[in-house]
Amino acid sequence: MKKKIVIALSGGVDSSVAALLLKEMGHDVIGMFMKNWEDPSEHCTAAKDFEDVVSVCSQLDIPYYTINFTKEYREQVFAQFLEGLKKGLTPNPDTLCNREIKFKALFEKALSLGADALATGHYAQIHEPSSNLLKGTDPNKDQSYFLYGLSSSILEKVLFPVGHLPKDEVRTIARNAGLSTADKKDSTGICFIGERNFKEFVKPHLGSHPGDVKTLGGKKMGTHDGIAFYTLGQRKGLSIGGPGDAWFVVGKDVQSNVIYVAQGKNHPALFSSCIQINDLNWIGKTPSVGKKYTAKIRYRQPEQSCVIEKLTTNVASIRFAIPQRAATPGQALVLYDGEICLGGGIICSCVH
Repeated sequence: MKKKIVIALSGGVDSSVAALLLKEMGHDVIGMFMKNWEDPSEHCTAAKDFEDVVSVCSQLDIPYYTINFTKEYREQVFAQFLEGLKKGLTPNPDTLCNREIKFKALFEKALSLGADALATGHYAQIHEPSSNLLKGTDPNKDQSYFLYGLSSSILEKVLFPVGHLPKDEVRTIARNAGLSTADKKDSTGICFIGERNFKEFVKPHLGSHPGDVKTLGGKKMGTHDGIAFYTLGQRKGLSIGGPGDAWFVVGKDVQSNVIYVAQGKNHPALFSSCIQINDLNWIGKTPSVGKKYTAKIRYRQPEQSCVIEKLTTNVASIRFAIPQRAATPGQALVLYDGEICLGGGIICSCVH
């Protein structure tokens, strides 16, 4: 059945092919380019991305619009990102952007235009009629981790046209159709930072707050210029020399402004067997205590066997069969039951 569908176009090959597939299905497709960040520097690719959106929409003969969400992005994503850093967390702005911008602000805009659904180029799938979120077919590109914060009521009106395809096939489809984005390099890193030094970018926003770098035994090993610039498991930027294994960040004490370090990539202090999460979101049915699941504590990680030990409205305790390295407060822990993404929450504490 022909539908009116708004497709979020980023200027990349994935959303371009998603638009192509929807057009080939006979839908009434409207392209929408979001402007989320204003930055005149060479690190911001928005201008070039918009050129690519215009080119693809011209090739597909579909209308396109630009919508400015810079205010919403600064208030609902960037401000929360900075607040998390100040608290010693390592927040993930991509999951916030999906929840607050793409699948809230843009979703509401699409529906206000009379659209039946919002489509994106994410590598994920939706199971009908349950509106369960499923992993993308390509295990190297599956993006369900970043979508864990959505609800089944939102997913009822969302489409992921390339979620069932391997990335190579998506590029082949783009080449065969002569799309200008067919060989465009995938974007990497945090959207508003781009290909630049993270510390240099956030320092003007957070300032410098020097403190001590200590061993777990309390020996001072050096100084740091702000807890916000370091994350658990980090090796680079510590400026600690000497004999033996490399030094890694194994803990942060915001109150005393101390970063704790230990030697060795596999130091016991880096591993946690039980991880607590808060700010929970379950897509559909709430998972069961005692049942075996799998979970990820970061995007680029194979799923790990686990079980929910405790579960309340606000907090869940997840015990892993194998201790997890560098579980980082502020990052998302996402739970799976086979191919189904159940949802998850934000890591708030860990037990070694």
